[in-house]
Amino acid sequence: MTERRLGFEAFDCAPGLKLEAHERLSALQFTTLDARLERIEALIERLERRLWLTVYGVVGVILAQALQGLLDAAH
Repeated sequence: MTERRLGFEAFDCAPGLKLEAHERLSALQFTTLDARLERIEALIERLERRLWLTVYGVVGVILAQALQGLLDAAH
């Protein structure tokens, strides 16, 4: 009887297949989520750089106007 069973192909049961499919789907979702988070982080870094450039630009204009006022007062 056991010899006959050895001739049969091994098979997975339906709950095992569902679990395996769920694990593959979860792994795919985490991979996709990770890629999205990396893109969001890159966008945030670019936005932060732009913000700092704007801040430095505004400070530069204010300092230039103050220096211009001092030069005008000196003449």
